[in-house]
Amino acid sequence: MSMNVDINERPAPDALLVKIADYVANSEIHSSEAYNTARNCLMDTLGCGLLALRFPECTKHLGPIVPGTTVRHGARVPGTSHELDPVMAAFNIGCIIRWLDYNDTWLAAEWGHPSDNLGGILATADYLSRVAVAEGKAPLTMRDVLTAMIKAHEIQGVLALENSYNRVGLDHVLLVRVASTAVVTKMLGGSRDQIIDAVSQAWVDGCSLRTYRHAPNAGSRKSWAAGDATSRAVRLAMITMKGEMGLPSVLTAPQWGFYDVQFKGEEFKVNQAFDSYVMENVLFKISFPAEFHAQTAVECAVKLHQQVKDRLDDIERIEITTHESAIRIISKVGDLANPADRDHCLQYMIAVPLIHGDLMAEHYEDDFHRGDPRIDMLREKMQVQEDKRYSAEYLEDDKRSIANAIQVFFTDGSSTEKVAVEYPIGHRRRRQEGIPVLERKFVRNLQTRFPVATSQSIFELCSDQAKLESTSVNDFMAMFAIN
Repeated sequence: MSMNVDINERPAPDALLVKIADYVANSEIHSSEAYNTARNCLMDTLGCGLLALRFPECTKHLGPIVPGTTVRHGARVPGTSHELDPVMAAFNIGCIIRWLDYNDTWLAAEWGHPSDNLGGILATADYLSRVAVAEGKAPLTMRDVLTAMIKAHEIQGVLALENSYNRVGLDHVLLVRVASTAVVTKMLGGSRDQIIDAVSQAWVDGCSLRTYRHAPNAGSRKSWAAGDATSRAVRLAMITMKGEMGLPSVLTAPQWGFYDVQFKGEEFKVNQAFDSYVMENVLFKISFPAEFHAQTAVECAVKLHQQVKDRLDDIERIEITTHESAIRIISKVGDLANPADRDHCLQYMIAVPLIHGDLMAEHYEDDFHRGDPRIDMLREKMQVQEDKRYSAEYLEDDKRSIANAIQVFFTDGSSTEKVAVEYPIGHRRRRQEGIPVLERKFVRNLQTRFPVATSQSIFELCSDQAKLESTSVNDFMAMFAIN
């Protein structure tokens, strides 16, 4: 009688682990466009975090796990007085960054928000810099932060190009944990082999389910899930730097590896080299705090506002033409139970600007929704249909459009024109138009926490590429601290 036995020969590390580690440990970033975009991404991401501090449901998650805990040379949380250990600081920063669903986005076979990695990157950089200064050594500079951002964006984005984790029920914050682990291990002084080990730990953690992003369970966990992922990355990197071993075949091990357990036995497709493609092509949420598949739909609704605002009761139907991903992810009917439910509802995000001419974070709150029954009245009149061209061009490398169109029909037989927007203002194709709007958004967000003079000083530093890159991380973070 034969028996199956495990062959206990430790294999060479999986090829993807090696590819990630070689990129993080050895590659140089030569793209000035990537560094410039990373600077804009830094501004926008921190601004989104500052704005989120206005919302108690966000701030209740902030601070140390044990109230009153102090950490020597702790990492600062922008816009607050918190100084925390780097793991908890990464959670805090990641939480405020993501809370309002207003930071950058990457859309491919999988989507996500690569700037979520800034939680782990910034917390680790501030902690390391404060310790270095205390020991009489040189701190990290903001160029180090921008480099880590570019590489984290690249890892998360390239892994998302041809691999759809959501189709097997897994959440994209997995890629935040993997990318953050890789770059944070490097920041901590990790070697190529240590990066391999740390990233293997990130994969073996498995993955959060997407349950909290979809009806009927959509809820606020989606707003802190990325903070949880990037903070877990810092923890795994620190464990590895203490000598914890890796798991070399974490992806490919038969039966027990990630591919067999989590990905239906399929291997990831990674057919593009890691460089700076993702940062250069990242999408900014500039005008509206809306899930990105709805950005152009909101823009269409704002354009139609003047034509419909005085005829809301005469609307017979609203035809929405969109792409497949929007239908699958955010098209939703029925009751909307909370802000997280609403900011992932295509119909809600269209109804509000049709009525009010704009969409702001406050428009997702319970009181606002309950106070305006016209929103649900319009939602009930909406018909959503797919345009196959929109769906195809959403995935084309040289386009990556996020197209939507809206037309409103009235009971007297008249209608508005069909308004279509195929590329949102945060798209690479609209950079020249978009960056001034991004900068104004950043200044507005700064002024929610800081006096005008302080806001202007921060903005001037962030607007100067060379000056920002040469600034020490600890000095930069001190500008965002509230005593």
